[in-house]
Amino acid sequence: MDRPEETPSYCPAPAAPAGRVAGPPYADCLECGRPTEYGVATPGVVLCPVCEWQDAQRNACSG
Repeated sequence: MDRPEETPSYCPAPAAPAGRVAGPPYADCLECGRPTEYGVATPGVVLCPVCEWQDAQRNACSG
């Protein structure tokens, strides 16, 4: 079966994810208060590596 020429997508491309903002100063974790590896100006929820890992485990097991 011949494939028609590719047509452009009707959906816009997803926005680029907000990356890490360089520090210091580093933001404090919202759950435990320890320093994170993200700069203070990083948008969204900022977690330290331990809390980030624990959050990923909880989400993976939530089915």
